[in-house]
Formats: sequence, structure tokens, C-alpha cells
Amino acid sequence: MTATETTNSLKESKDIYQNGYAKALELLHKCASKDGFLASPTEKTNYRRIWGRDGAILGITALMTDEADLIDAGRQTLQTLAAYQGPHGEIPSNVDTASDRISYGGMAGRVDANLWFIIGCGEYWRATGDDDFLDEMIPAIEKVRFLLGAWEFNNRGLLYIPETGDWADEYIHNGYVLFDQLLYLQALRTLCAIHRARQNTEDHALREKVSRLKHLIRANYWFVDDIIPDDVYHEILYKKGRKAATKCAASYWVPFFSPHGYGYRFDSLANVLVSLLDVADDERRDNVEKYIRNTVMTDGEQLLPAFAPVIKPMDDDWKDLHMTFTYTFKNEPYEYHNGGLWPMISGFYVADMARRGKKDIAERHLQKIHEANSLVMDGEPWGFPEYIHGSKHSAAGTRHQGWSAAGAVIGTCALQGKSFFRIGDRDE
Repeated sequence: MTATETTNSLKESKDIYQNGYAKALELLHKCASKDGFLASPTEKTNYRRIWGRDGAILGITALMTDEADLIDAGRQTLQTLAAYQGPHGEIPSNVDTASDRISYGGMAGRVDANLWFIIGCGEYWRATGDDDFLDEMIPAIEKVRFLLGAWEFNNRGLLYIPETGDWADEYIHNGYVLFDQLLYLQALRTLCAIHRARQNTEDHALREKVSRLKHLIRANYWFVDDIIPDDVYHEILYKKGRKAATKCAASYWVPFFSPHGYGYRFDSLANVLVSLLDVADDERRDNVEKYIRNTVMTDGEQLLPAFAPVIKPMDDDWKDLHMTFTYTFKNEPYEYHNGGLWPMISGFYVADMARRGKKDIAERHLQKIHEANSLVMDGEPWGFPEYIHGSKHSAAGTRHQGWSAAGAVIGTCALQGKSFFRIGDRDE
């Protein structure tokens, strides 16, 4: 590369970094409808709908921007979801308000939509002090709370998640999925904060439930040689799982366990959230960071994949993965959840790095989020792709994805000292 080419490349990178936040805000405004945030303004399948998980994430992101119309769209999102709540308390996976078409999930319900709803309501209330909104939402929140308790099934503190039951809806994990337990922990923290504010007293049983869930997560999803934790969920299963955990022991948090055993692939979003939500201690944070640098990002890539390593046709899990789809198969190697690189996940990673004082790392990753969001789709720049192909590094998935824009906003605001989660472990 010549000196001129190097100068032009640096200028282009600087321009993308400077424009990335503005372009992301512009897309969030396009996602804001009269009924709340659309997953995408793109007319594709059901993306132009109000979504439970996407809408809550965009709504919390809006709170970081201090832009009144975006914050209002976040409030309206939650009100729309509550208006279409199911008879048992189910929060919709997505809603088409024009036709009143409601989906609570595909082959299985989406547990995480319910968790994000409680979290979203609490974050909006904490940020705005809007007690009237909270009073309006309490009946819906209480119905979700009851439903989540029923989804523990054996009343032992962890939610049981069916296959396709959360955002990784065409991936092969199920049972006691770490990602959903972390959201459950945050939802319970939110309920504690709400109870304290409304009743001017503590709900001691709820606080004990939060404390136990944190201990369960720490004990059951991190393997250490020759130690059986006090809060192990099933001792025999844990021993078998630890014995088979040749790569992840003391390196990262395992993604799930079920009556059939443990899963061992690296779940990026769960491993970021376990730090961001202050479940991990500093030693485990550092071990995860080392694993990401040495194993997950071996080619120097600065975006995180949904899961790693990639499942390939010669792998034992390929047959099950290849059967897990609703309409068309999306999880070819390095695509979608199977090794696709996600700006949304990377935005949370930037937030965690910024919060831990690792500004240089955070800025490098934020630059890569902007570069990914700026990729051309359908002949236009700034396509905000849903994900990036893990080996070709090309734009993939749905165009103008709202939470890809949110990833850029979350990262930018985190570097300015703003928090995505205002309700934290102090609220336990």
C-alpha cells in the first residue's frame, strides 16, 4: 500500500467512525413508528413489526441518546406489547398492529421476549421517573412474573428454555440456557427495584430469589477442576459435564445444560452479559477476554460471532442444526447464528469493555461495528446488515436492522460513560 493509499484508508476509517453514530440514529428514527420500534423498516417477512426483544433493546438504547422522540417510541413499544399480551401473560414475539396479527413464537414460545419486556419497563421507568407509566404496566408485568415462575417447572430457580425459545431461534441449544438465566436475573432485579419504590419496603423473598439465582449461575455454568460448588443443580450431571469440558474449563461460561448433558460452544452474548451484569468476578472476566482474543478472534476480527466454533457438515451437531429451521435453512457455516458476526452483540461487548476501563479495545471494536454497518446492501451504503458473513466478511441477513444500529449507539454512549442497564446488582 502506498503512502497515499494509507492516508486515504485512514481518512475513510475516520469518516466512518464520525458518521457511524449519526447514521445509526437516523435508522433508529426510521424504525420508530406510531406503535413503537420496528425491528426494521425493510419490507421483508415479519421484520416490519413491533418485536418484544428487538423493541425492548431499541427502547433501552433510546434512553442512552436522550432524544425525546426515540424515548417516546420506546415507551410506545412497551405499551403495544402489553396491549397484545396473551391470556397467560405471554408477551408477543412480534405484532403487526395494522392487521392485528400476533406471534408468540414459532414452534416454541420466545421466553426472552417476556424477560426483555420486564427489563425494558424497568429501565424506562428508572430513566424517566414516569410513575404513571409504571402504574399502567404493573398488571402486565405481574402476569409475566407469574408466567416466568411457572416456566421454572421444578421450582428450583432456573428457567427451562425449549429449543428455539429465545433470540437464537434456529440454533441448537435448549434446557437451562445461560443467556436466558442472565435476563431472568436482570428481570428479578427490576422487580425488586419496582417493589421497593412502590411499597417503600423490601420484598425479602424476591431478594432471596435473586441472590440464589446469581449463585446458581456462578456455580453451574463455570467449570473449575476438582471443585463441586455448593449450589450445583445436579451433582452427577455437573461431574460428567466438567469431565467433558476439555476446552472451556476456567476459560468461559458454558451456554446451557439439560437432562442430556452440557453444551460447550462459546455463546458470545451470554459471556458478555455475565460480565456486564456483574455476575462474573474480575478473574473470570479476564479469562473470558483471553479466550476471546486467543480462540474466538484468531484472525484479528473485531466483531463477535453469535456462537463459536462454527458447526460444519462433518461435525456431530450438523444433522440437528440442519433440521432446525422454520422456512429456509440459514445456518450454513459462518452464517446467521452459526458463526455469523453480529454488530448488535459487539455493541454490548464495547459497553462492557468501556465499563471496565478498556477504552482502546472498546474504540477498536466500535470502529468495526461502524464499518460493518456501513457495508453496501441492495446497491446502497450504510446497509446496517443483520450480521456479517464470518469468513467472507460480507453483509448478510436483513437490511436496515434496527439493533445493528443499536449496537453502534450502545457502544458510542458507553464510551461517553452512559450505562445500558441503569438497574444493577445494587438493586438486588
